[in-house]
Amino acid sequence: METEDIILGKAKYEDWRSIYHNVWSRPETAEYMVWKVTADEEEARERIQRTITWQETHDAWLVYERGSGLAIGFAGVEETEPYIYHETGIALGPEYVGRGYGKQILRLLMEYCISLGGQEFYYSTRAGNLASKALALSCGLAYQRSEQRIDQRSGKTYGLEIYKKDLKGTGDGI
Repeated sequence: METEDIILGKAKYEDWRSIYHNVWSRPETAEYMVWKVTADEEEARERIQRTITWQETHDAWLVYERGSGLAIGFAGVEETEPYIYHETGIALGPEYVGRGYGKQILRLLMEYCISLGGQEFYYSTRAGNLASKALALSCGLAYQRSEQRIDQRSGKTYGLEIYKKDLKGTGDGI
């Protein structure tokens, strides 16, 4: 899957260095996610192996910048009920935020779900993640509800906001 600026593709071992440098080693990227920062290059090599294995059986991809070919993020979806899809995380390295890549990723994910017959698409974000909330709204998703969750890393409570878009009849005009 691709746009003018990005490609969503399955991870390869040689991506470990760019995804580590651009995403996994970055505390500012992990702040609103459920994963911990990868500590060093050895851990990154192990993590890319787990990522490759995971992606073999899941609708999950690395995000590649078309111009450089570098892995600059990741994204995924899952079908939680027949024809109902949820994004499973979208992350971009801090140098790649604010370039319109997030909107391209989210639109690609929704188009992918439509191609599978998806009728509803859900997107969730932590209440404090203003950029993520703006992304959801800019792609036509509507706020549905909030839930309280516990961050498994810190044990602190946070608000999770859930957004929805009906995919029926949207065609390619997402």
